[in-house]
Amino acid sequence: MSWAVRRLTRKDFAAYHALRLEALTNHPEAYGTAAESFAARPATEIEDFLSLRALFGVVTETGELAGMVLYDRDSGERESHRGWLLQVYLKPAMRGTGAALALLETAIDHASSEVLQVHLMVGTHNLPAIRLYEKAGFRIYGTDPRRLYVNGRYIDEHMMVRLLDKAPGKTD
Repeated sequence: MSWAVRRLTRKDFAAYHALRLEALTNHPEAYGTAAESFAARPATEIEDFLSLRALFGVVTETGELAGMVLYDRDSGERESHRGWLLQVYLKPAMRGTGAALALLETAIDHASSEVLQVHLMVGTHNLPAIRLYEKAGFRIYGTDPRRLYVNGRYIDEHMMVRLLDKAPGKTD
């Protein structure tokens, strides 16, 4: 299957909305938002949220949105060197094709023009995702215990970072 990664726009809203609902429904333990609350949000609220961030997608040769990652930058005056990858999801049929790594690298490339490091969080149980993130250059720097409470159980999450430069004054 052929695919490409591109930045999504407001024209992609319906496809994004459907894919986000799929991710939240099929993998509730991976996200801090419940499918029901996302579905209840007004479309304008979601569109406004997305318009302030960079959203990238894997698009198949038939035009189907098959994966996504949202990039956001910290806005505090002492945190603006940090960015975040959020809402990472790839349809099962696309896994193992290289699309996930390409999607991450596209978002990281975009982030590199704005920040010095990119963070993400991932469930400690999600070994395939952890391996993918490590392949993309991320490393675990801590674990947030009981980060989420989903369907009667707590989910611990690893905090991961990819440094896009060397910190000032550091040498290897």
